[in-house]
Amino acid sequence: MELIEYPDAEMMMMALGDDIAGQLKGHLLTNDSVSFAVPGGTTPGPVFDVLCSNKSIDWSRVNVMLTDERRVPEDHERSNTRLVKNRLLVDAAAAANYVSYLPDGPDANIEELSKRVEPHLPISVMLLGMGADMHTASIFPNSPDLETALNTLYPLVTVQPPDGLEPRISLSATALKSAINCHVVIIGAEKRAALERAQSLTPAEAPIAAILDEATVHWAES
Repeated sequence: MELIEYPDAEMMMMALGDDIAGQLKGHLLTNDSVSFAVPGGTTPGPVFDVLCSNKSIDWSRVNVMLTDERRVPEDHERSNTRLVKNRLLVDAAAAANYVSYLPDGPDANIEELSKRVEPHLPISVMLLGMGADMHTASIFPNSPDLETALNTLYPLVTVQPPDGLEPRISLSATALKSAINCHVVIIGAEKRAALERAQSLTPAEAPIAAILDEATVHWAES
């Protein structure tokens, strides 16, 4: 794991956005298309703001997917798809291809849904967050789906979060670990302490531990 510390979150988001842009352009030099996996939530929004206006990226050759999504309508306030379409896939980045893997109906056939993701693996560049409970994407400690999420060979997994909120579909640990470039962004002393705990725990205890060996972690205190 590489840890980069920043004086403040604003500087971190700008630097991280520039790093990701450089990596996307680097992959595009040798590939017809690239994949970019991103989280939902509030933390990555400023990174999206930096990236979406970058006209030096050939966004028409970038396939954007979420690292996880709640099974809610796209216009729902908790929809990660809504966030990405409103915050990242605008301006120059509106030309990117959005890869959706939510099922059209109530049933989720992971084998079939995985076929939407598999052409874009391994992920070229991936951005992840981490919760204070050391979850990442929607791979939660104490979830009834934890073992499957960590061990399935499919790139997707259905998840019932332990908090009892909306069921989700997430990239599995197999897909996360395959990413060529992996970034984790966290803010605050609580998450820094959680990160340090995770380094001595197993993925079953701290799911973020599944990808730390391959990750660059970006941290600012506030």
